[in-house]
Amino acid sequence: MKAYWITPGPGGTKVELRETATPEPKAGEILVRVRAAALNRGELLGGKAGASAKPGGGDCSGDVVKVGDGVAGISTGDRVMGRCGGGFAEYALIDAREAMPVPAQLSFEQAAAMPLVFLVVYDMLVAQGCLTAGQWLLVTGVSSGVGVAALQTAKVLGARVIGTSGSGEKLARLQGLGLDLGIRTRTGDFYHAVMKATENQGVNLVVNTVGGSVFPECIRVLAFEGRLATVGHLDRVLTSTLDLEALHGKRLTLFGVSNRLRSAAQRAETVRGFVRDLLPYVEDGRLRPLVDKVYGFEDLPAAIKFMETDAQVGKIVVRALTT
Repeated sequence: MKAYWITPGPGGTKVELRETATPEPKAGEILVRVRAAALNRGELLGGKAGASAKPGGGDCSGDVVKVGDGVAGISTGDRVMGRCGGGFAEYALIDAREAMPVPAQLSFEQAAAMPLVFLVVYDMLVAQGCLTAGQWLLVTGVSSGVGVAALQTAKVLGARVIGTSGSGEKLARLQGLGLDLGIRTRTGDFYHAVMKATENQGVNLVVNTVGGSVFPECIRVLAFEGRLATVGHLDRVLTSTLDLEALHGKRLTLFGVSNRLRSAAQRAETVRGFVRDLLPYVEDGRLRPLVDKVYGFEDLPAAIKFMETDAQVGKIVVRALTT
């Protein structure tokens, strides 16, 4: 089969199309004929020098073609989506515990845009963030894939959402998805706008996709018993100061969001929670991923270059060779 191998590095992302053997599912795995796969910034951009090539594509959608031993509830022909290893290929393996059914309302391209970002958002907003109806959410870098998914999820939960972006055009587009207040900025200068919108109460939850350059301001805008989720560092700033007086005086909760060190069982628990709590909103049409652009399989290098421009709002998807 044809598969892309990716080598991210500080000087750019190397993409190589290889002819490789079609994988065989082990016990607990399923083999999927890939129909579409999403691009994810963390995998593709900003790697360290000397990184080795690996199969690219962290999530995908497609049809089940083979089921490994011990897999129950999934059959050949089922439409599924999920995290995977090597989704930029004709076939990919998915741990059956992380496979989710594709709702009939979604295209394969839309389904491919869901697993990674919406599972991360479920972790931030529901499992750890405890966001409820009527509360305020601030998303820095709201036009990113995770940012848009956080906005959409928060709105179906009944929350009010403030988002920051350096682009007024992007913020205007997101008003159609329910963004209550857009703040045009790329720096940590949003305190006064946030406090005005929240009647000087602050926000209950912050999703920081930008990084260390805005971390102090994120702490500053939190309400009493507020929560701060750190999920990315688009600014490449990995350190920051912490106001300890605010931390203990306002009884704040700070947490990180990453699957890198989580066990398969822990990841599967998040999948079950998402399927239980959020997938019904997808099935009834209230929650639908925003896909900015769809590229052909052969155009993956162009898709990565487009991601590097930071021009997208939502997700970038590549159609598989088999469609």
